[in-house]
Amino acid sequence: MLIAKQTYTMAEFEAIDRLPQNADKILELIDAEIVEKMASNPYSSLLASKINFYFMAHVMEHDLGYVTGEAGGYHISEKNMFAPDGAFISKEHQPELPHEGFNPIAPDLAVEVVSPTDSYKDVAKKVRTYLQNGTRMVWVFEPETETVTVHTPDGLYTLDIDGELDGGDVLPGFKLPLKNIFGK
Repeated sequence: MLIAKQTYTMAEFEAIDRLPQNADKILELIDAEIVEKMASNPYSSLLASKINFYFMAHVMEHDLGYVTGEAGGYHISEKNMFAPDGAFISKEHQPELPHEGFNPIAPDLAVEVVSPTDSYKDVAKKVRTYLQNGTRMVWVFEPETETVTVHTPDGLYTLDIDGELDGGDVLPGFKLPLKNIFGK
């Protein structure tokens, strides 16, 4: 016997996300199903904080746009609302951020830090969904292997701890040696 999965509309998801009992939860809508983003672990959280620190410093110094953390969710498509661990959206793409709810558009660049509770299948699905809906670059940090896979509409490549992230034309001038993230 098959058990039907519960699916939700965007409006239903947003109403559930605003409920008081969900105030301390990070919820995502993935293929119209509500998924609670599980607390990862201190190390994954540290990596996300380091990434967003470097991200924010560069974006603010050059007045390029906005950086958000996982509490700043994005409407990616009709059935998907994601809360990336970090994201950048240019002022050119969105002159001002909304003050409530999920951002109605996809970020220019999304950062996902893989935690032990994440399945690679789900992360891969999210990456595809980001890229199919306007996100121009996705960085997937894998703490266990100390690697980052950079995804763009044109393909992907992986960097190890000796590599350097480059923001390309998505985040002009941004360079980040991965030793600054994975180093002790």
